[in-house]
Amino acid sequence: MASSENDAAAQTPPPPADDNSSESAPAALSKKQAKKMAKKEAKEDRKQQSSAAAAAAAGPEDDPFSGNYGDIPVVEIQSKAISGREWTEIGALVDELSGRSVLVRGVAQTIRPVSKKMAFVVLRQYVSTVQCILSVDKEFVSPQMVKFATALSKESIVDVEGIVSVPKEPIKGTTQQVEIQIRKIYCVNRAVSLLPINVEDAARSEADIQKAEFAGEQFSRVGQDTRLNYRVLDIRTPANQAIFRIQCHVEDVFRRFLRSEGFVGIHTPKLIAGSSEGGAAVFKLDYKGQPACLAQSPQLHKQMVICGGFGRVFEVGPVFRAEDSYTHRHLCEFVGLDVEMEIKEHYFEVCDIVDRLFVAMFDDLNENCKTELSAINRQYPFEPLKYLRKTLKLTFEEGIKMLQDAGVEVDPLGDLNTEVERKLGQLVREKYDTDFYILCRYPLAVRPFYTMPCYDDPKYSNSFDVFIRGEEIISGAQRVHLPELLTTRAEACGIDVKTISSYIDSFRYGAPPHGGFGVGLERVVMLFCALNNIRKTSLFPRDPQRLAP
Repeated sequence: MASSENDAAAQTPPPPADDNSSESAPAALSKKQAKKMAKKEAKEDRKQQSSAAAAAAAGPEDDPFSGNYGDIPVVEIQSKAISGREWTEIGALVDELSGRSVLVRGVAQTIRPVSKKMAFVVLRQYVSTVQCILSVDKEFVSPQMVKFATALSKESIVDVEGIVSVPKEPIKGTTQQVEIQIRKIYCVNRAVSLLPINVEDAARSEADIQKAEFAGEQFSRVGQDTRLNYRVLDIRTPANQAIFRIQCHVEDVFRRFLRSEGFVGIHTPKLIAGSSEGGAAVFKLDYKGQPACLAQSPQLHKQMVICGGFGRVFEVGPVFRAEDSYTHRHLCEFVGLDVEMEIKEHYFEVCDIVDRLFVAMFDDLNENCKTELSAINRQYPFEPLKYLRKTLKLTFEEGIKMLQDAGVEVDPLGDLNTEVERKLGQLVREKYDTDFYILCRYPLAVRPFYTMPCYDDPKYSNSFDVFIRGEEIISGAQRVHLPELLTTRAEACGIDVKTISSYIDSFRYGAPPHGGFGVGLERVVMLFCALNNIRKTSLFPRDPQRLAP
């Protein structure tokens, strides 16, 4: 995922689907395989329905507890009535509720029969799981009820009513350290019995798989392409539930912080007449007979809004890049977090906003997302991000010197590739004990046409990049607000000035000095959680090879 400024995309061949060698389901099925699979599913469904029907067949005269279980009729879930019953979220089940009756809805993650008279059902809701016990007794539970429960398919939606209890020994397989003694259990909606991927397999860490293999057990690895093909199942894992809740939290902090600093939220068009970044990496389309393209960033329009007198603005919206970048960090569509603001004297005023915004964001995530970070850590272990209270700021020339002193050959006026960025990140961490820093005063030749040159050396620019764990997440700069210089810069970068004439004209009516930056939301989450691929932080990724689901 490129940031909304210039980002050198690696034009490399596509990598293997994942670093996991085997997958639990094929990425694509032939017609013959699909037909065979559908036939098998239908057979399993008939078997499952027959078993459930047999379990529920006993009438009131045969099973006095038949009303305590069964499939909920469709009419009952068609918004027929509001019962006023109190529901409890699984994550809220704690010791203090011991002895109380609760009503929960969750997904049947595992169903384990112990005997004809006893079974365990683990329910999952979001990132939380709880163990439920169904045991035959004289008041609520019959053998038929146990049989009904054990015939449920995994991932079915289930309602359970029961009494909370606290076991003597800690429960290893669930997040909640209480149990529910089931009194009633109903199936809201059945999943097919043969799922394309097993959610439990998709939720295992690599360490757990290797440990099992060492012990002689065999677990399936779910590869990246298979996960993305069946994304609706993959995002049910606790880690994925947590990732996208953290992503929501990042966006929320971004908005709240900027609003507190006097910024105004805006929405700019995504259909534009010409390139917003320069270069050929745009998705071109026909717009009612006129050539158009999808916006590579809100760059031009957010600057025009500054010219319109708004002073400080931000936007959260989709960004499109047509780059053939088959890397772990690039996407063709991502969520951009963009900022633009007037500056009084120096573009470091923009850097100061970056500093305080991200320190506030990291603090907020560490304080308020502990449950989510723990869920991610269980599947994808990572070290907490190191950052300073006052963010480190280095010049590009200082960064080049650090690399050269470490024996790295690098062009002092060229851009940094991914490998060099990571090496510099390592050197910065060793010297300054931080994973988060700002690198400013980049060479002008590697920045977009609208970047302001340095006053003392035209080879450099008033620009900066920001890094997390050695990878770039932000590009920013002071913008050129002088129309003549802007025209010269655009032509030098090969941009047809006619396609951005309204943008350039905006600066002819009086424009304040200003600057801004662009952040890739998915990349921020990926690097904060030290994940190895941006597709893990994109709900439905769009890359050069994927347009579905």
